[in-house]
Amino acid sequence: MITAHHVSFAYDGTLVLDDVRVTVRPGRFVGLIGPNGSGKTTLLRTLYAALTPRAGLVSLDDAAVATLPQRELARRLAVVVQEDSTEVPLTVAETVLMGRSPHLTAFQRYSRADHRIAAAALSRVGARHLADRLFIGLSGGERQRVLIARALAQQADHLLLDEPTNHLDIRYQHEVLQLVRTLSVTTIVVLHDLNLAARYCDELVLLDHGRVRATGTPDEVLCPEVLEPVYHIGVRRVFADGDLQLLFRPLGHADDAPPGDASS
Repeated sequence: MITAHHVSFAYDGTLVLDDVRVTVRPGRFVGLIGPNGSGKTTLLRTLYAALTPRAGLVSLDDAAVATLPQRELARRLAVVVQEDSTEVPLTVAETVLMGRSPHLTAFQRYSRADHRIAAAALSRVGARHLADRLFIGLSGGERQRVLIARALAQQADHLLLDEPTNHLDIRYQHEVLQLVRTLSVTTIVVLHDLNLAARYCDELVLLDHGRVRATGTPDEVLCPEVLEPVYHIGVRRVFADGDLQLLFRPLGHADDAPPGDASS
């Protein structure tokens, strides 16, 4: 379980997170949603200790993340950032093997077991055939699969992802989130696309100007009375084959239907 206890954070005196309280229970798939500048990525970065809150604390199970040695934190928590800017000419196999680094002592070399774990992680994400390719030569969807495989190789029980569907086409957006959805780990993901959040997340945390405006299931959070004051856009809910979908249009549009649900 990972928890933000009354967390606040500021950049150069500008408050970005304000008294944020979030609890993510074991095994849950939780989405952080909200408009641009709402604090989603900043909150995620405080959760994995890349940023230190100006107030409050973040705990991983019963330990404050700020007190955990980096190696131990990496063994318990894996992170997939929005962009991996590495230009080092590593193969996919070598990139995934780096996920085993937190389990090594200084100057220790990767063992056969480490190689087996990395290979199994690649197989799990359907990317074993890419093992000998250079990471920098992969497509966006392939890179995301490999980065998730590297996170899996860490064998951490918490997985944090910052906009893993960014720059991916529709097919790969769904493939990546469906893959993450099947993993038996506690997952926190920053998402912009509310329809993807509706389809894949167990719970949502809606941020607005650094504060939590709503938490709950997608059905509870993704409704017009909650979203419209935050996003300033008209929202209509549609259920197709039992799945919630959101339709958007500018507020005050002449063709706006009354807020509510519709079935098709």
